[in-house]
Amino acid sequence: MRVTQSMLSNNMLRNISNSYSKLGKLQDQLATQKKITKPSDDPVVAMLGISYRSDLNRITQFKENISEVSTWLDATDDAINEGVQVLQRIRELVVQASNGTLESSQREAIAVEIKELRDQLEMLGNTQVGGKYIFNGRKTNERPNGNFSEGSIEIEVFDGIYMTVNTSGKDLFGNLIVNDDPTTSTDEAGTLAKLISTLENSDSTEDDIGAFLDEIDGHIDNFLKHQSNVGARQNRIELMEHRIDNQEIISTEVLSKNEDVDIEKVITELITQESVHRAALSVGARIIQPTLMDFLR
Repeated sequence: MRVTQSMLSNNMLRNISNSYSKLGKLQDQLATQKKITKPSDDPVVAMLGISYRSDLNRITQFKENISEVSTWLDATDDAINEGVQVLQRIRELVVQASNGTLESSQREAIAVEIKELRDQLEMLGNTQVGGKYIFNGRKTNERPNGNFSEGSIEIEVFDGIYMTVNTSGKDLFGNLIVNDDPTTSTDEAGTLAKLISTLENSDSTEDDIGAFLDEIDGHIDNFLKHQSNVGARQNRIELMEHRIDNQEIISTEVLSKNEDVDIEKVITELITQESVHRAALSVGARIIQPTLMDFLR
């Protein structure tokens, strides 16, 4: 086959163009530290990258969910702990009021303090996290004011794993502050409303007042039971958080291995390709230089 000057020149230009493309790709890899800059560079790497990034996005969402669960549980634990302290103070006042040596004015003073403690318990029942009332069941946008709604709220913390984040205010407070109005009928009034009414009644005996001790103790035990339940969920969410952190590390490493370049290797290839490119230019200059005029001189 006859090889012409035109064929030599075209082959040389095509090879130099390919060499420029290789140099450009290596320079892009060095600048971005990524194996590819567009899917067509390596469709397999691109498809795997999409999959790995989806995993990372899912893990990031789970981390946000776990953070929200932790916030709810921490707020619930704080509220319950304060509620226990309030109830213990109420119990102390009941013990004091059941002493037969107190006068009616002293009992009324105790009733005033218990009213303040009752208001404090109602405030705890209205605890909010992110603008949501955590003790009001699914009606988190409504202030309960002692009349709690029911329903549990669950948040996904891992694939198919849901955790209940709220504590039922109805179960926690029971009839402690519900319908807490001293004018309410005895059957409908809450425990504290009945207690206050009894303290304010001059005809009440120490036995009438002391009878509330068992109810107060029952409420304290109930608060402690719910606090224990919240503590168990806090422990579990810590384990889930540790697990999701490990998953994030693994997924990040896999994504890095798939997409990130070996810098040392790229630098070596770039230096090698630069040498090859210079050699190609040198050879090309020799090939393209001779013309008919050169031979006619």
